[in-house]
Amino acid sequence: MEFLTIILRTVVLYYAIIVIFRLMGKREIGQLSILDFVVSIMIAELAVLSIEDPKTPMVNTLVPMGILVLIQIAMAFISLKSEKMRELIDGKPSVLIDRGKIDEEEMKKQRYNFDDLLAQLRQKDVASVSDVEFAILEPSGDLSVIKKEKNNKEIKAEELLPLPLILDGKVQEEHLKKINKTSLWLRQELKKLGHRDIKRISFCSLHRNGTFFIDLKNEK
Repeated sequence: MEFLTIILRTVVLYYAIIVIFRLMGKREIGQLSILDFVVSIMIAELAVLSIEDPKTPMVNTLVPMGILVLIQIAMAFISLKSEKMRELIDGKPSVLIDRGKIDEEEMKKQRYNFDDLLAQLRQKDVASVSDVEFAILEPSGDLSVIKKEKNNKEIKAEELLPLPLILDGKVQEEHLKKINKTSLWLRQELKKLGHRDIKRISFCSLHRNGTFFIDLKNEK
């Protein structure tokens, strides 16, 4: 009888976990935020404990799972609305190589050593650090690499690294400083394109040909 209970619990929890992760959204394992990862571990642990102890009512497992899902969904919604919360949960990208120069201080902050850097560069088919213009450690732990353009040494940094200048209707002052531009310049350029209300813009970046990519909120 106990063996049958274990089988039934395994089947029920299998489908319950599938539903839970569908509710949590579609992300690759390497793109999970810290919150996603913690919730996933806790749900897996609850499932294991329930299967190992058939005498414990299954509701004692399903209720905590449901609470964890609600917490995850609530935090995901809050992070969509709040940039500070998004940075707290997901973290911020870190530039490890900036214009061909390794930032040792940033590597120390991220507890990232040269072996890690070289290994991830090899995974991106980059044989030498000297070939890299920018290397950005993403919040997911993946390394984004932008190689140097051999035929154009005068290319500007902002052309190699198109940073978001507006996110969710908010001007990214830090990114503007990196390309030696101001909020006033950005607003003037957008007005020329017919965009007077910054809050209506969900995403804006400057591309290498000098044009803006602009996506408006709720645009279909």
